[in-house]
Amino acid sequence: MRDITTSKEKLLKKIRKALLEKRENPYPNLEDQPHYPRNEEMLEVVFAEQFTAVSGQFVFCEDEVQFIESLLELAEERNWHKIYCWEPALQEILTRFEYPFFETDKDFEQAEVGFTLCENLVARNGSIILSNAGMAGRRLSIYPPVHIVLAYTSQLVLDLKDGFKQIKTKYGNNLPSMITTVTGPSRTADIEKTLVLGAHGPRELFVFLLDG
Repeated sequence: MRDITTSKEKLLKKIRKALLEKRENPYPNLEDQPHYPRNEEMLEVVFAEQFTAVSGQFVFCEDEVQFIESLLELAEERNWHKIYCWEPALQEILTRFEYPFFETDKDFEQAEVGFTLCENLVARNGSIILSNAGMAGRRLSIYPPVHIVLAYTSQLVLDLKDGFKQIKTKYGNNLPSMITTVTGPSRTADIEKTLVLGAHGPRELFVFLLDG
């Protein structure tokens, strides 16, 4: 008698048979194995290399004095006058060193620099994890053409999963309504495949990393 079973039916029959047969997992520890080769470099170095590779600008500071000095030098070089800072912890540092800034959103449409803190820094891909949990909210890291982030070495993590784990530990079930990763300045290459920075947000992104 001629077999009239179609190729599709034969394939499905094999799949059903395979599903019914119990076999040991040939790779029982696959999920526990690292996705990347082991990296012996310091997280500061890894982050700086990856961040600058995506057009970020990185400044390492040993203390707050060096941070203020670097900021003053940069502001003078770029002729910045309208620096907006809304986060109390950051305002306290700037006020202590008598550095001028805007603490409200008055004339915000003229803002030249948005100055914020962050949740953490992801060394593996040079990304910054931001949220709207602080007073900076959503606007300060998006609207001004320049975004400056102050971070500390204690906020460095290797991978995204480590960063999200820290955030979960910090906020528990009260997670911020916005958590986002920023990897370099805003960019697009939609028009004739020409890379343009600042298309949908800041065209320059700085990270000042303090030891601590």
